[in-house]
Amino acid sequence: MGDEFLNLKEPYEAKNILNSLKLKKTVEMVDIRNCLGRVLADDIYSSIALPPFDRVAMDGYAVLAKDTFGASEDNPKALKLIEVIGAGDKPQKNIVDGTCTEVGTGAPAPQKADAVVMVEYTEKSGDDILIYQGVAPGENITKKGTDIEENNLLLKKDTVLTPDKIGVLSAIGMATIPVYVQTKVGIISTGNELVTVGEDIDYGKVYDVNSQSITSAVLSCGCIPISIQIVSDNFEALKNAINSLIDDADIIITSGGTSAGAGDILRPVIEDMGKVLVHGISFKPGKPTLIGIIEGDENKILIGLPGYPVSALMVFESLIAPFLRRTSGWKAVVSGPISVPLKISRRFHSSRGRTHQLLVKVQDGLAVPIQKDSGAIAALAHADGYLEIPKSTEIIEEGTIVEVKLFQR
Repeated sequence: MGDEFLNLKEPYEAKNILNSLKLKKTVEMVDIRNCLGRVLADDIYSSIALPPFDRVAMDGYAVLAKDTFGASEDNPKALKLIEVIGAGDKPQKNIVDGTCTEVGTGAPAPQKADAVVMVEYTEKSGDDILIYQGVAPGENITKKGTDIEENNLLLKKDTVLTPDKIGVLSAIGMATIPVYVQTKVGIISTGNELVTVGEDIDYGKVYDVNSQSITSAVLSCGCIPISIQIVSDNFEALKNAINSLIDDADIIITSGGTSAGAGDILRPVIEDMGKVLVHGISFKPGKPTLIGIIEGDENKILIGLPGYPVSALMVFESLIAPFLRRTSGWKAVVSGPISVPLKISRRFHSSRGRTHQLLVKVQDGLAVPIQKDSGAIAALAHADGYLEIPKSTEIIEEGTIVEVKLFQR
């Protein structure tokens, strides 16, 4: 036992050995209400065009643009109001020469209408609407499919489902989502001195820290902790605890019992049940870390962390967490948006008088504004974060350093 323990692995060697141990990925369908933090198991294509119809972008009046040409404060154009429609309504009448339809933001554009005059530039006069400013064809109407065309790639396989991405899936009406089954991790703390948190404690005993901290760390990597146990420093007790997890866990993580003392029995147990791949890493703290395989119908990975809580967590964060996140499909996850200073890729004209939260993609070290209207779902699919532009700022010049708040990943 001592000879191999003295043959310490470099951290990169231990990482390479751990990364060579593959876990089989399986797929399940989950309700969209329960898919936060899960990882897509397939590419998602849009089953419908977005928007699914020509959509009004502003409150106002749908018109034939040519009927508004030349309109001004001194020379308004009078159009007959034939219908009023709002979001969710279906237009019943087509626009013809000299007519208009009152429309709300998000409503379907009436047949034949090719523009919308904003309500600010109009006035009601009996059955007529006076138009005080002309519009160009296409103005204030978002055409069908300009956000996403039907059958276009919307989200790639292995995307972590964050709130913005779930919004994208909702926009195409997906009720159940194909995701990878989450990696299940069995957790065992070893030590005669350990007492479960919340119980009375006697002299010489300590509360079990590792099972709680490692459980939380496992959750932070997108995996599911199962069957958390405290086991005494006893060969048969530890072997039985490991055997109890074989059927349900994909990975087993223990803490304690990995050093070379008389009470450290994890290595003999693993040698009895399978194979030790690593025992001892050039970590400080964390030297006595163990990596092994429990052999059976389906081999299971076992990782033995040091008993000291700080050492256990340090090894977990530097060695185990990247492995679990890769296994589960997660990238590094943060507890909230973090801000990073980046140069904006081009000049941007903001909406003066309103605070502007501008979606951006981080590309080549730059914050690239995503120019889509406020109903564009594809903007969320492509965005890495956003920047908040104060209402007093009208123009941001190319190359200006801005604070980008990154979405959780």
